[in-house]
Amino acid sequence: MNPIKNPYSPGAGAPPPELAGRGELLTLASNSLQRIIRGNYSRSMMMLGLRGVGKTVLLNRIEQKADILECKTAIFEVDPAQTFPAQITKEVHRLLLKLDRRERIGVEVRRAFSILRSFASAFRVSMGELELSLSSEKATGDLTLDLTDLFVAVGKAAKSRGTAVAMFIDEVQDIDKEGLSALIMALHKISQLQLPLIIFSAGLPQLVRLAGNAKTYAERLFVFREIDKLDEHDARSALVEPALLEGVKFSREALDQILKDTDGYPYFLQLWGFHTWKKAEKSPICLSDARNASREAQRELDNGFFRIRLEKLTNRQQMYVRAMAKLGSGSSNSSEVADVLGISVKQAAPIRKEIIDKGIAYSPERGLIAFAVPKFDEYVRRTVPELANK
Repeated sequence: MNPIKNPYSPGAGAPPPELAGRGELLTLASNSLQRIIRGNYSRSMMMLGLRGVGKTVLLNRIEQKADILECKTAIFEVDPAQTFPAQITKEVHRLLLKLDRRERIGVEVRRAFSILRSFASAFRVSMGELELSLSSEKATGDLTLDLTDLFVAVGKAAKSRGTAVAMFIDEVQDIDKEGLSALIMALHKISQLQLPLIIFSAGLPQLVRLAGNAKTYAERLFVFREIDKLDEHDARSALVEPALLEGVKFSREALDQILKDTDGYPYFLQLWGFHTWKKAEKSPICLSDARNASREAQRELDNGFFRIRLEKLTNRQQMYVRAMAKLGSGSSNSSEVADVLGISVKQAAPIRKEIIDKGIAYSPERGLIAFAVPKFDEYVRRTVPELANK
């Protein structure tokens, strides 16, 4: 059991050695890319799921496919500390530089640079070298109008180069309502003009509602795909196949124990696999190895993955989270949470919104609330003394 050969890779966005159970989605994404390269329209994609289901891994894998197909790509994670115009400006700048590398700058690329400079100026974004020697077109200062003009210019520049542009945006739920509305409107115009620009995005489950609230026709511009935990067959493959490549096997009892402990969540599978490999002395990996590893994996989650998120909450937000955990796993009715807290639904509503905004929870449907972090309720019950036996 050479530790250097340990194939499992727990980490934020770290690609697993075996990307099990995602073949259909990757094929759909590949087909979409090839369609826009051929000049055919294809809807953009939004991938929705809880923390730890592998959304970032999928974005990175699709971007790799886009690179192979010679699309011009940009990938970024939405940062709530920055304005959306500031982030989109940097990424479009990168895209235009890629479009400019093939040959002498063309008319459409030059115009796109000019519109980008105007966009940056209107939203007070520093553009560095782009400030130099570029004529500017007048921006309106309206994010929806200006982002639409910018995307159209980028799409036309890509078309003039005989290529396509693919943007990859992670944590889309952190875009403010104005930015999300502008993004959807810009894609609407791209679809009308059938320009070679497509967006692959990922976020928490509330993204469907946020997109719908921003623009009612969002569902016609995006393919929404729910990314969930793996079923038993795919979860077994994610553990077994990488080990077999190193000549290592699992006993059936060890596999069953890991599947029970991880519930099929991809990040947890990698973490448990990593620690099980460390604990095992030889192949086949046995039940005692899996149980010993479970304690180590759980400790790592508690001290990092879970604890960091809990500590980001204010005292009143932590009280709300504890009330949710007290009600058990799965979705809870918001009125029941308020009852546990001993306050009215109206008083609890702002706290509920705050923990949703922080990505700790989401609303699966009206009136319900659930944790966006798998097994977070178990962590809270485990670490809060008065809930430990619930």
